[in-house]
Amino acid sequence: MKRALARLLGCLATALCLLPAAHAQSDYPNRPITLVNPYAPGGPADTLARELAARLKERLGQPVVVENKAGSAAMVGTGYVARAKPDGYTLLMGTSPGIVVGPLIERTTYDGLKDFDFIGLVANQPVVLVANAKLGIDNLQDLVERARKQPGKFNFASAGTGGPTHLAGEMLRRRANIDITHVPYKGAAPALQDLLGGQVELGMLSVSPALPFIKDGRLKPLAYTGMRRSSLLPEVPTMSEAGVENWNEISTWYALVAPRGTPAVIIQKLSAALTAINAEPAHRQFLAQQDGSIENMTPAEVTAFAQKDKAAMTELLGALEMLVK
Repeated sequence: MKRALARLLGCLATALCLLPAAHAQSDYPNRPITLVNPYAPGGPADTLARELAARLKERLGQPVVVENKAGSAAMVGTGYVARAKPDGYTLLMGTSPGIVVGPLIERTTYDGLKDFDFIGLVANQPVVLVANAKLGIDNLQDLVERARKQPGKFNFASAGTGGPTHLAGEMLRRRANIDITHVPYKGAAPALQDLLGGQVELGMLSVSPALPFIKDGRLKPLAYTGMRRSSLLPEVPTMSEAGVENWNEISTWYALVAPRGTPAVIIQKLSAALTAINAEPAHRQFLAQQDGSIENMTPAEVTAFAQKDKAAMTELLGALEMLVK
């Protein structure tokens, strides 16, 4: 009888200890949330993070403060969130370079998949292959034929080594069996400057920064790296449509993620908020202007999405001998 009573009292004590935590989860959020952007202010990720923060505030009823923690191709900010308390008050604008590519090519303090709980996909931004219009290259097939006749003649600019703009060019090189040389830049702006000036012939770039020069005729769009055409460039074929076989989509994707161990009830509440935001016409229009597609995914689906991307990038980076030893 005494043992049974002791066990009962022990269970009651445990339940009482858990009550504050359970209440905190059901009451979430009851104070401001920090959304970490692992890039510098003013860039595409920052613009997207601030748009998302404003709309999350409306849905959750608490301020969502964007904190920029740039450095090491998104790995500084990503690592910071991996070490944060898993209580839902520190979130990350996770990106493909920080979550997938970075840990594959450098030793990091975190595992991009194991150290995070994925909430949902915020946006997906593929890349466009463009050529200086003075080259007179009208389509991808024209480029492939000329590149095969003159191996090593053409260079392609990217916004940085290891990012989607670089890896999209490397995949094209391998899939189309052409010899083109990568020229990395520190961002899209200097890459565009040299591309327009003729110092490089080709560019793999996000659509938004390249679009004004496509519209004024100085750049010729040849192909889009997504699986569907861009709404901003509906006349430009995808790589697959342009004849590149076995094309794997390469894009800059943004996911809302939390430190591993964040309570499931909080993950689900944030997932529901993101789904509701994605249905807002004003938000959809905003993303369309950024060439960002909306793909509603459950936490399990976005986790599988990141795992698939890691498998594809592991294969490509292995072929390029860029995997960390």
